[in-house]
Amino acid sequence: MTHLPQEIIKKKRDGQVLSTAEINFFVNGITDNSITEGQIGAFAMAVFFQDMNLQERRDLTRAMQHSGEVLEWSHLNLNGPVLDKHSTGGVGDKVSLMLAPIMAACGAFVPMISGRGLGHTGGTLDKLEAIPGYNTQISPQKFEQVVKEVGCSIIGQTSNLAPADKRVYATRDITATVDSIPLITASILSKKLASGLDGLVMDIKCGNGAFADNIAMALNLAKSIQTVSPIKTQAIITDMNQIIGHSAGHCVEVMETIEYLTQTKVDTRLHELVEKLCAELLVTGNLAKNTEDGKTQVNSVLHNGKAAEIFARMTAAHGGPVDLLEQPQKYIKSAQLVEPIFADSPGYLTAVNCRNIGLSIIELGGGRCQANDQINHAVGFSQFCNLGQFIDTQKPIAFIHADNKNAMKLAAKQLKNCIQINEIKPSLSSIIL
Repeated sequence: MTHLPQEIIKKKRDGQVLSTAEINFFVNGITDNSITEGQIGAFAMAVFFQDMNLQERRDLTRAMQHSGEVLEWSHLNLNGPVLDKHSTGGVGDKVSLMLAPIMAACGAFVPMISGRGLGHTGGTLDKLEAIPGYNTQISPQKFEQVVKEVGCSIIGQTSNLAPADKRVYATRDITATVDSIPLITASILSKKLASGLDGLVMDIKCGNGAFADNIAMALNLAKSIQTVSPIKTQAIITDMNQIIGHSAGHCVEVMETIEYLTQTKVDTRLHELVEKLCAELLVTGNLAKNTEDGKTQVNSVLHNGKAAEIFARMTAAHGGPVDLLEQPQKYIKSAQLVEPIFADSPGYLTAVNCRNIGLSIIELGGGRCQANDQINHAVGFSQFCNLGQFIDTQKPIAFIHADNKNAMKLAAKQLKNCIQINEIKPSLSSIIL
Protein backbone atom coordinates (compact mmCIF):
# COMPACT_ATOMS: atom_id res chain seq x y z
CA MET A 1 0.00 0.00 0.00
CA THR A 2 1.34 3.45 -0.85
CA HIS A 3 1.12 6.07 1.85
CA LEU A 4 0.35 9.75 1.37
CA PRO A 5 1.99 12.17 3.83
CA GLN A 6 -1.19 14.25 4.13
CA GLU A 7 -3.24 11.13 4.98
CA ILE A 8 -0.82 10.22 7.78
CA ILE A 9 -0.98 13.80 9.10
CA LYS A 10 -4.80 13.70 8.89
CA LYS A 11 -4.96 10.36 10.70
CA LYS A 12 -2.84 11.70 13.59
CA ARG A 13 -4.70 15.03 13.55
CA ASP A 14 -7.93 13.09 14.09
CA GLY A 15 -6.47 11.24 17.06
CA GLN A 16 -5.93 7.83 15.46
CA VAL A 17 -2.99 5.49 16.10
CA LEU A 18 -0.34 5.35 13.38
CA SER A 19 1.03 1.97 12.29
CA THR A 20 4.74 1.10 12.32
CA ALA A 21 4.68 1.18 8.48
CA GLU A 22 3.12 4.67 8.41
CA ILE A 23 5.66 6.05 10.88
CA ASN A 24 8.54 4.42 8.94
CA PHE A 25 7.21 5.88 5.68
CA PHE A 26 6.93 9.38 7.15
CA VAL A 27 10.42 9.28 8.72
CA ASN A 28 11.93 7.96 5.46
CA GLY A 29 10.28 10.90 3.68
CA ILE A 30 11.76 13.34 6.20
CA THR A 31 15.18 11.76 5.60
CA ASP A 32 15.09 11.83 1.78
CA ASN A 33 13.42 15.30 1.67
CA SER A 34 10.29 14.03 -0.10
CA ILE A 35 8.32 15.37 2.87
CA THR A 36 8.32 19.16 3.10
CA GLU A 37 9.03 21.42 6.07
CA GLY A 38 5.33 22.37 6.07
CA GLN A 39 4.34 18.70 6.36
CA ILE A 40 6.83 18.15 9.20
CA GLY A 41 5.36 21.19 10.98
CA ALA A 42 1.79 19.91 10.51
CA PHE A 43 2.75 16.42 11.71
CA ALA A 44 4.50 17.87 14.78
CA MET A 45 1.44 19.99 15.60
CA ALA A 46 -0.86 16.95 15.20
CA VAL A 47 1.34 14.94 17.60
CA PHE A 48 1.49 17.93 19.95
CA PHE A 49 -2.32 17.94 20.29
CA GLN A 50 -3.11 14.23 19.89
CA ASP A 51 -0.14 12.57 21.65
CA MET A 52 1.27 9.12 20.80
CA ASN A 53 0.92 5.81 22.59
CA LEU A 54 3.94 3.79 23.79
CA GLN A 55 4.23 1.73 20.59
CA GLU A 56 4.06 4.83 18.37
CA ARG A 57 6.77 6.48 20.48
CA ARG A 58 8.97 3.37 20.18
CA ASP A 59 8.37 3.21 16.41
CA LEU A 60 9.13 6.90 15.93
CA THR A 61 12.29 6.65 18.05
CA ARG A 62 13.51 3.53 16.21
CA ALA A 63 12.75 4.99 12.76
CA MET A 64 14.60 8.21 13.59
CA GLN A 65 17.53 6.31 15.18
CA HIS A 66 17.92 4.21 12.00
CA SER A 67 17.34 7.13 9.59
CA GLY A 68 21.12 7.26 9.22
CA GLU A 69 24.25 5.64 10.57
CA VAL A 70 24.21 3.92 13.99
CA LEU A 71 27.58 4.02 15.73
CA GLU A 72 29.17 0.89 17.07
CA TRP A 73 32.11 0.85 19.47
CA SER A 74 33.02 -2.83 19.95
CA HIS A 75 35.75 -2.79 17.25
CA LEU A 76 37.72 -0.23 19.29
CA ASN A 77 38.04 -2.62 22.27
CA LEU A 78 37.36 0.18 24.77
CA ASN A 79 38.15 -0.83 28.34
CA GLY A 80 35.06 0.80 29.83
CA PRO A 81 31.35 1.44 29.22
CA VAL A 82 30.06 3.93 26.62
CA LEU A 83 27.90 6.39 28.58
CA ASP A 84 26.23 9.74 28.11
CA LYS A 85 23.82 12.18 29.69
CA HIS A 86 21.15 14.36 28.20
CA SER A 87 19.45 17.42 29.64
CA THR A 88 16.03 18.61 28.50
CA GLY A 89 17.47 22.10 28.36
CA GLY A 90 17.71 24.85 30.90
CA VAL A 91 19.12 28.35 31.29
CA GLY A 92 22.81 28.39 32.14
CA ASP A 93 23.07 24.62 31.65
CA LYS A 94 26.75 24.03 31.03
CA VAL A 95 26.74 20.64 32.78
CA SER A 96 27.67 18.59 29.67
CA LEU A 97 30.97 20.47 29.38
CA MET A 98 31.84 19.35 32.92
CA LEU A 99 30.29 15.90 32.94
CA ALA A 100 32.02 14.50 29.83
CA PRO A 101 35.60 15.01 31.11
CA ILE A 102 34.68 13.95 34.67
CA MET A 103 33.16 10.69 33.39
CA ALA A 104 36.17 10.06 31.14
CA ALA A 105 38.48 10.65 34.12
CA CYS A 106 36.50 7.97 36.00
CA GLY A 107 36.95 5.35 33.26
CA ALA A 108 33.92 5.83 31.02
CA PHE A 109 33.88 6.69 27.31
CA VAL A 110 31.59 9.56 26.41
CA PRO A 111 30.69 10.11 22.73
CA MET A 112 28.46 13.13 23.25
CA ILE A 113 26.39 14.35 20.33
CA SER A 114 24.86 17.68 21.22
CA GLY A 115 22.39 20.14 19.81
CA ARG A 116 22.08 23.88 19.38
CA GLY A 117 19.87 26.17 21.43
CA LEU A 118 16.18 25.32 21.26
CA GLY A 119 13.49 27.82 22.26
CA HIS A 120 14.73 29.88 25.23
CA THR A 121 17.47 27.38 26.21
CA GLY A 122 21.10 27.53 25.16
CA GLY A 123 22.74 24.62 23.31
CA THR A 124 25.96 22.81 24.27
CA LEU A 125 27.24 23.17 20.69
CA ASP A 126 26.81 26.94 20.74
CA LYS A 127 28.81 27.09 23.97
CA LEU A 128 31.66 24.99 22.54
CA GLU A 129 31.81 27.19 19.45
CA ALA A 130 32.63 30.09 21.77
CA ILE A 131 36.07 28.40 22.05
CA PRO A 132 38.16 29.61 19.07
CA GLY A 133 39.06 26.75 16.72
CA TYR A 134 36.85 24.13 18.42
CA ASN A 135 35.42 22.11 15.54
CA THR A 136 32.07 20.48 16.36
CA GLN A 137 31.80 18.84 12.92
CA ILE A 138 34.75 16.40 12.85
CA SER A 139 34.73 13.21 10.73
CA PRO A 140 33.33 9.96 12.20
CA GLN A 141 36.88 8.51 12.17
CA LYS A 142 38.23 11.49 14.11
CA PHE A 143 35.29 11.25 16.54
CA GLU A 144 36.14 7.60 17.26
CA GLN A 145 39.81 8.46 17.66
CA VAL A 146 39.16 11.28 20.17
CA VAL A 147 36.72 9.13 22.19
CA LYS A 148 39.25 6.28 22.34
CA GLU A 149 42.32 8.41 23.11
CA VAL A 150 40.88 11.19 25.30
CA GLY A 151 37.82 9.39 26.71
CA CYS A 152 35.26 11.96 25.57
CA SER A 153 34.34 14.04 22.55
CA ILE A 154 31.48 16.50 22.14
CA ILE A 155 30.33 17.07 18.57
CA GLY A 156 27.28 18.29 16.67
CA GLN A 157 24.86 15.97 14.96
CA THR A 158 26.63 14.69 11.88
CA SER A 159 24.53 14.72 8.71
CA ASN A 160 24.34 10.92 8.74
CA LEU A 161 23.48 10.46 12.44
CA ALA A 162 19.72 10.54 13.07
CA PRO A 163 19.30 12.92 10.06
CA ALA A 164 15.51 12.76 10.33
CA ASP A 165 15.73 14.26 13.80
CA LYS A 166 17.88 17.12 12.50
CA ARG A 167 15.04 18.29 10.20
CA VAL A 168 12.29 17.71 12.76
CA TYR A 169 14.28 19.53 15.47
CA ALA A 170 14.81 22.63 13.31
CA THR A 171 11.10 22.71 12.37
CA ARG A 172 9.86 22.20 15.94
CA ASP A 173 11.94 25.15 17.08
CA ILE A 174 10.17 27.57 14.71
CA THR A 175 6.63 26.10 14.89
CA ALA A 176 5.97 26.16 18.67
CA THR A 177 6.03 22.36 18.95
CA VAL A 178 9.14 22.04 21.12
CA ASP A 179 7.28 20.89 24.23
CA SER A 180 5.65 17.68 23.00
CA ILE A 181 6.58 14.63 25.11
CA PRO A 182 6.50 12.03 22.30
CA LEU A 183 8.57 14.29 20.02
CA ILE A 184 11.06 15.09 22.78
CA THR A 185 11.35 11.40 23.68
CA ALA A 186 12.02 10.37 20.06
CA SER A 187 14.38 13.28 19.45
CA ILE A 188 16.54 12.65 22.51
CA LEU A 189 16.61 8.87 22.30
CA SER A 190 17.10 8.61 18.52
CA LYS A 191 20.32 10.65 18.78
CA LYS A 192 21.54 8.91 21.92
CA LEU A 193 20.77 5.39 20.65
CA ALA A 194 22.44 6.18 17.31
CA SER A 195 25.57 6.97 19.37
CA GLY A 196 25.79 3.30 20.41
CA LEU A 197 25.50 3.83 24.17
CA ASP A 198 25.54 1.24 26.97
CA GLY A 199 23.84 3.58 29.43
CA LEU A 200 22.22 7.01 29.68
CA VAL A 201 21.31 9.45 32.43
CA MET A 202 18.56 11.97 31.75
CA ASP A 203 18.53 15.33 33.50
CA ILE A 204 14.89 16.38 33.32
CA LYS A 205 14.50 20.03 34.17
CA CYS A 206 11.41 21.21 36.02
CA GLY A 207 10.44 24.79 36.76
CA ASN A 208 9.82 28.11 35.06
CA GLY A 209 13.04 27.85 33.01
CA ALA A 210 12.21 24.37 31.71
CA PHE A 211 9.71 23.22 29.14
CA ALA A 212 8.33 21.00 31.95
CA ASP A 213 7.14 23.74 34.27
CA ASN A 214 5.46 21.36 36.71
CA ILE A 215 6.46 18.10 38.39
CA ALA A 216 3.66 16.07 36.76
CA MET A 217 4.93 16.92 33.28
CA ALA A 218 8.57 16.20 34.28
CA LEU A 219 7.52 12.80 35.68
CA ASN A 220 5.57 12.11 32.50
CA LEU A 221 8.65 12.77 30.37
CA ALA A 222 10.91 10.76 32.71
CA LYS A 223 8.54 7.81 32.46
CA SER A 224 8.25 8.17 28.67
CA ILE A 225 12.03 8.12 28.19
CA GLN A 226 12.59 5.23 30.58
CA THR A 227 9.86 3.06 29.03
CA VAL A 228 10.78 3.83 25.41
CA SER A 229 14.56 3.43 25.88
CA PRO A 230 15.96 -0.05 25.14
CA ILE A 231 19.20 0.61 27.12
CA LYS A 232 19.88 1.18 30.85
CA THR A 233 18.44 4.65 31.44
CA GLN A 234 18.17 6.62 34.66
CA ALA A 235 16.12 9.83 34.87
CA ILE A 236 16.66 12.56 37.47
CA ILE A 237 14.31 15.52 37.86
CA THR A 238 16.10 18.74 38.73
CA ASP A 239 15.07 22.28 39.63
CA MET A 240 15.03 24.95 36.91
CA ASN A 241 13.56 27.87 38.87
CA GLN A 242 16.89 29.69 38.86
CA ILE A 243 19.79 29.65 36.42
CA ILE A 244 22.27 26.80 36.80
CA GLY A 245 25.51 28.08 38.26
CA HIS A 246 26.13 31.83 38.10
CA SER A 247 26.27 32.48 34.35
CA ALA A 248 24.01 32.29 31.30
CA GLY A 249 25.33 32.93 27.79
CA HIS A 250 27.97 31.10 25.73
CA CYS A 251 31.36 32.66 26.56
CA VAL A 252 30.49 33.30 30.20
CA GLU A 253 29.42 29.67 30.62
CA VAL A 254 32.67 28.39 29.11
CA MET A 255 34.53 30.58 31.61
CA GLU A 256 32.44 29.15 34.45
CA THR A 257 33.16 25.60 33.20
CA ILE A 258 36.91 26.27 33.29
CA GLU A 259 36.63 27.77 36.81
CA TYR A 260 34.68 24.69 37.93
CA LEU A 261 36.98 22.08 36.40
CA THR A 262 40.09 23.83 37.75
CA GLN A 263 38.25 24.30 41.07
CA THR A 264 39.06 28.02 41.21
CA LYS A 265 35.41 29.04 41.67
CA VAL A 266 32.65 26.53 42.34
CA ASP A 267 28.92 27.21 42.60
CA THR A 268 27.49 24.85 45.26
CA ARG A 269 24.19 24.11 43.52
CA LEU A 270 25.91 23.49 40.20
CA HIS A 271 28.33 21.07 41.88
CA GLU A 272 25.46 19.23 43.58
CA LEU A 273 23.88 18.68 40.15
CA VAL A 274 27.08 17.61 38.36
CA GLU A 275 28.07 15.29 41.23
CA LYS A 276 24.63 13.61 41.29
CA LEU A 277 24.38 13.08 37.51
CA CYS A 278 27.94 11.73 37.27
CA ALA A 279 27.46 9.43 40.28
CA GLU A 280 24.23 7.97 38.84
CA LEU A 281 25.92 7.47 35.48
CA LEU A 282 28.89 5.71 37.10
CA VAL A 283 26.45 3.32 38.80
CA THR A 284 24.56 2.80 35.50
CA GLY A 285 27.86 1.89 33.81
CA ASN A 286 28.95 -0.41 36.68
CA LEU A 287 31.91 1.86 37.44
CA ALA A 288 30.67 2.63 40.98
CA LYS A 289 29.12 0.34 43.63
CA ASN A 290 26.57 2.97 44.61
CA THR A 291 25.97 6.73 44.30
CA GLU A 292 28.13 7.51 47.36
CA ASP A 293 31.07 5.67 45.79
CA GLY A 294 30.29 7.53 42.54
CA LYS A 295 30.36 10.93 44.28
CA THR A 296 33.72 10.08 45.91
CA GLN A 297 35.19 9.29 42.47
CA VAL A 298 33.79 12.53 40.99
CA ASN A 299 35.31 14.70 43.72
CA SER A 300 38.61 12.85 43.45
CA VAL A 301 39.07 13.57 39.69
CA LEU A 302 38.05 17.21 40.20
CA HIS A 303 40.54 17.74 43.04
CA ASN A 304 43.47 15.90 41.46
CA GLY A 305 43.08 17.85 38.19
CA LYS A 306 42.38 14.80 36.01
CA ALA A 307 38.98 16.07 34.81
CA ALA A 308 40.42 19.50 33.89
CA GLU A 309 43.29 17.82 32.03
CA ILE A 310 40.84 15.72 29.96
CA PHE A 311 38.76 18.81 29.12
CA ALA A 312 41.97 20.54 27.91
CA ARG A 313 42.94 17.49 25.82
CA MET A 314 39.46 17.21 24.30
CA THR A 315 39.42 20.92 23.39
CA ALA A 316 42.87 20.67 21.76
CA ALA A 317 41.90 17.47 19.90
CA HIS A 318 38.99 19.39 18.36
CA GLY A 319 41.22 22.22 17.14
CA GLY A 320 40.91 24.55 20.14
CA PRO A 321 43.84 26.28 21.89
CA VAL A 322 46.25 23.95 23.71
CA ASP A 323 46.66 26.41 26.60
CA LEU A 324 42.96 27.31 27.04
CA LEU A 325 42.92 26.37 30.74
CA GLU A 326 46.10 28.34 31.50
CA GLN A 327 44.88 31.59 29.92
CA PRO A 328 41.17 31.48 29.10
CA GLN A 329 40.86 35.30 28.99
CA LYS A 330 43.20 35.31 25.98
CA TYR A 331 40.78 33.16 23.95
CA ILE A 332 37.24 33.55 25.24
CA LYS A 333 35.64 36.64 23.74
CA SER A 334 34.37 39.37 26.03
CA ALA A 335 31.39 41.62 25.21
CA GLN A 336 31.95 45.31 24.45
CA LEU A 337 30.11 46.33 27.62
CA VAL A 338 29.97 44.54 30.98
CA GLU A 339 27.96 46.31 33.66
CA PRO A 340 26.46 45.39 37.06
CA ILE A 341 22.69 45.77 37.39
CA PHE A 342 21.28 46.64 40.79
CA ALA A 343 17.76 46.12 42.09
CA ASP A 344 15.55 49.18 42.69
CA SER A 345 15.13 48.25 46.35
CA PRO A 346 17.11 46.01 48.72
CA GLY A 347 15.90 42.58 49.84
CA TYR A 348 16.20 38.84 49.32
CA LEU A 349 16.01 37.41 45.82
CA THR A 350 12.88 35.23 46.08
CA ALA A 351 12.05 34.37 42.46
CA VAL A 352 13.60 34.48 38.99
CA ASN A 353 11.74 33.94 35.73
CA CYS A 354 14.39 31.80 34.02
CA ARG A 355 12.48 31.43 30.77
CA ASN A 356 12.47 35.22 30.33
CA ILE A 357 16.17 35.35 31.21
CA GLY A 358 16.75 32.88 28.36
CA LEU A 359 14.63 35.00 26.01
CA SER A 360 16.51 38.17 26.94
CA ILE A 361 19.80 36.43 26.00
CA ILE A 362 18.27 35.77 22.57
CA GLU A 363 17.34 39.46 22.33
CA LEU A 364 20.90 40.42 23.26
CA GLY A 365 21.95 38.41 20.18
CA GLY A 366 22.93 35.20 21.98
CA GLY A 367 20.25 32.99 20.44
CA ARG A 368 18.27 32.37 17.27
CA CYS A 369 14.90 33.48 15.97
CA GLN A 370 15.40 31.40 12.80
CA ALA A 371 17.34 28.15 12.45
CA ASN A 372 20.21 29.69 10.44
CA ASP A 373 20.67 32.91 12.48
CA GLN A 374 24.23 33.82 13.50
CA ILE A 375 24.67 34.27 17.23
CA ASN A 376 26.84 36.51 19.38
CA HIS A 377 28.70 34.23 21.80
CA ALA A 378 29.92 37.04 24.06
CA VAL A 379 26.58 38.32 25.37
CA GLY A 380 24.72 37.11 28.47
CA PHE A 381 24.72 37.35 32.25
CA SER A 382 27.43 36.54 34.78
CA GLN A 383 27.77 36.55 38.59
CA PHE A 384 24.02 35.99 38.83
CA CYS A 385 22.68 35.98 42.38
CA ASN A 386 21.28 32.76 43.79
CA LEU A 387 17.78 32.68 45.25
CA GLY A 388 17.87 33.61 48.92
CA GLN A 389 20.81 36.02 48.53
CA PHE A 390 20.44 39.57 49.84
CA ILE A 391 20.85 42.21 47.16
CA ASP A 392 21.29 45.93 47.68
CA THR A 393 23.22 48.90 46.26
CA GLN A 394 26.52 47.04 46.82
CA LYS A 395 25.43 43.58 45.62
CA PRO A 396 24.20 43.49 41.99
CA ILE A 397 21.58 41.06 40.67
CA ALA A 398 24.02 40.14 37.90
CA PHE A 399 26.46 41.58 35.38
CA ILE A 400 25.09 42.08 31.87
CA HIS A 401 27.39 41.42 28.90
CA ALA A 402 26.13 43.39 25.87
CA ASP A 403 27.51 44.87 22.67
CA ASN A 404 25.88 48.29 22.73
CA LYS A 405 24.17 50.73 25.10
CA ASN A 406 20.66 50.12 23.75
CA ALA A 407 20.92 46.35 24.18
CA MET A 408 22.33 46.89 27.68
CA LYS A 409 19.43 49.19 28.63
CA LEU A 410 16.80 46.79 27.31
CA ALA A 411 18.43 43.77 29.03
CA ALA A 412 18.64 45.69 32.35
CA LYS A 413 14.93 46.51 32.16
CA GLN A 414 14.05 42.91 31.27
CA LEU A 415 16.28 41.54 34.03
CA LYS A 416 14.52 43.67 36.66
CA ASN A 417 11.17 42.39 35.36
CA CYS A 418 12.41 38.80 35.69
CA ILE A 419 13.09 38.93 39.43
CA GLN A 420 11.15 39.26 42.67
CA ILE A 421 12.58 40.73 45.85
CA ASN A 422 11.17 40.35 49.32
CA GLU A 423 12.09 41.42 52.85
CA ILE A 424 11.66 37.84 54.06
CA LYS A 425 14.27 35.24 53.15
CA PRO A 426 12.66 32.43 51.08
CA SER A 427 12.94 28.77 52.02
CA LEU A 428 15.09 27.03 49.40
CA SER A 429 14.81 23.61 47.78
CA SER A 430 17.62 21.32 46.63
CA ILE A 431 18.50 21.38 42.94
CA ILE A 432 17.73 17.63 42.88
CA LEU A 433 13.96 17.31 43.05
